[in-house]
Amino acid sequence: MNPGDEAFWANVPFGAGVKRVALDPNGLVALDKPEGVLSHPNEPKDESRSLLRAAYDKDAECFEWQAPGVGTHRLWLINRLDSATSGLILAATDGALAREVRSQFQRRQVRKAYEALVFGVPRKPKDTWKDVLRVQKSGGFIRTAAGGGDLPAESRMTLLRPGAGPLRVSLVKLEPQTGRSHQLRVQCAKRGLPIVGDRTYGNFSANREFAKASGLKRMFLHSLSLSFDYAFAGATHAFSAEAPLPQEFEQLG
Repeated sequence: MNPGDEAFWANVPFGAGVKRVALDPNGLVALDKPEGVLSHPNEPKDESRSLLRAAYDKDAECFEWQAPGVGTHRLWLINRLDSATSGLILAATDGALAREVRSQFQRRQVRKAYEALVFGVPRKPKDTWKDVLRVQKSGGFIRTAAGGGDLPAESRMTLLRPGAGPLRVSLVKLEPQTGRSHQLRVQCAKRGLPIVGDRTYGNFSANREFAKASGLKRMFLHSLSLSFDYAFAGATHAFSAEAPLPQEFEQLG
C-alpha cells in the first residue's frame, strides 16, 4: 500500500471533525483532533466518538477496518491526547514506523507546543516551570499532583496575550520538555493559572462563570505544533505539523 495513495485516505473512517494536516512519503500522518473526541475507543461502544470510527487493537496499538474490495486496513496510533484537549495526534500506516516515532517521544526528541487559555496573568512573560509530580492510575482514570512524587516535570511558558476583564483570561504558549500525564494542566493550576474549562484541576466557580458568559464549556488546551527527526528505511527524515488554533481561543482570549 502506497502511504501517499489518496484512495487509502479516502476510505479512512475519521471521527467527527478529525482532519488530516500533514502526511509524509513514509506514511507518517498528523491529525487534528477536535475537543471531545477520544484518541482511541476503550470499548467498542466508544468507536463512534473516537479518532477513527473503527475497532482498536490495544496490544498492537492500531485501528483496523475493512475497505470495500481491498480487505483489512490498519493505522497505528503514536501519541494520545485527553479527550478534552484538541490538536495534533500522530499515526502511521506502518507498524515499524510507528514504533520508531514512539521512541522519539520516549527519548524526548519531539519538540511540542501547546496554547491554552488560563484564568489570571503569569507573573513573568516568560518562565520555565520545574516540578516533581505524582501520577496515580486506577480503574482507567489518571490523577496527577504536584509534590509527593518522583517524576520530574519541566515546561516553558510564554505569555502571548495578558488577560483583561473580570475573569482575566490570558492566552499562553506551553512547551513541555517532559511528557507526564496531565503535566500542563497540573503545572498551570499549581501557579494559580488554571486552564479555562478544566474540570479536574481547574477553578470550578470561574469555569461556571466563563461558560455562562461565553456559552462554551470546553477545556481550552490545544496541541498546536510538533517537529522532530526520525530514522526509517535507511535514511533520516524531518517531520513537522501544525493544527490551527481553534477560533474560540482568539475570540475569547
